[in-house]
Amino acid sequence: MDQARSTPVNQKMRIYILRAVFILILPLILFVQPKFAIGTFEHEVVEAIGILFLLAGVFGRFWSILYVGAVKNQTVMTDGPYSMTRNPLYVFSTIAMTGIGLMLGAAFFAILIGGATFAILYVTAKKEAGFLLHEFGDDYRAYAERVPFFWPNPRLYRTAADVSFNARSLRNNLFDALGFLVAIPIVELIDQFKSAYGWSLFSVF
Repeated sequence: MDQARSTPVNQKMRIYILRAVFILILPLILFVQPKFAIGTFEHEVVEAIGILFLLAGVFGRFWSILYVGAVKNQTVMTDGPYSMTRNPLYVFSTIAMTGIGLMLGAAFFAILIGGATFAILYVTAKKEAGFLLHEFGDDYRAYAERVPFFWPNPRLYRTAADVSFNARSLRNNLFDALGFLVAIPIVELIDQFKSAYGWSLFSVF
């Protein structure tokens, strides 16, 4: 194996790419109206479903960090959410971002934001898999043969009776969670902007 394969993925680069993509799609978010007008019952229902997705994603990220925070890149974690998917943090991040899209009132935004997040995190996860295979060899290979790469299989769930957690990782994840949750007031501001100016390129479901 070459040396590059033994280097952990640069997580800051992943964050920068996600931010850049969000900036690129921001004009669409601001100037494309949902078919269900802001303030209508239908729009509020879609927004509420989005909030549920967002909260599920945030909760799932906490759950995943409880298991992997203390041992990330040090061993092959196979318990808890990691028994159902090899990348639960990325799965739950995708769910949360899809929820933010739904909070904007249309499936179009959910597909746009959730799809972009999925694509970036999927590529990142592939690179991480190469690192883990290099580091842990047969242990990771056996794990990969048993557990899905991305989409979870709940029937595989298992966990140890006792789980230790890393306080620093959990604290960092708390700040990440706040970053996700700040989307709720931001979406409200976007809705107010759209209602005030009422101009759009087109409308979408």
